[in-house]
Amino acid sequence: MTKNPFACALPAALLGAGLSASAMTLPAQADIKDYQFQLVQQEAKVGETVVAVRIVDRRSGKPVPDAVIFAKRLDMAPDGMEEMVTKLDQLPSTEPGIYRFKAKLSMAGGWRLSLGAKVQGETGTVEDKLIFQAVK
Repeated sequence: MTKNPFACALPAALLGAGLSASAMTLPAQADIKDYQFQLVQQEAKVGETVVAVRIVDRRSGKPVPDAVIFAKRLDMAPDGMEEMVTKLDQLPSTEPGIYRFKAKLSMAGGWRLSLGAKVQGETGTVEDKLIFQAVK
């Protein structure tokens, strides 16, 4: 019994064409590196203050709402005092994509805000270290 050599090739070619067409219609997936934290203001007052940041999608420039911030630290590493740490309390957001933290800045100088967050629908963690100045 002889087989037509194209009998197997035709279904394979149709399957390959179907897979290629379906892959071309899927939206491009974001990479966790497509997101970054940004300070809302570059300065804060010494004493009780609110520090606000946003997470931005670098591709569109739009803020990212509903991220889950799970790691946060505020210290004076920019001024060589990494051991000088202060407590951060996350506050409710006043607008989508803005994340606010209450802190007590004990002295003027450079402060480093270290953050880690999960963005809904993405794998990996957005991590950043932001530097701002505390002023009297």
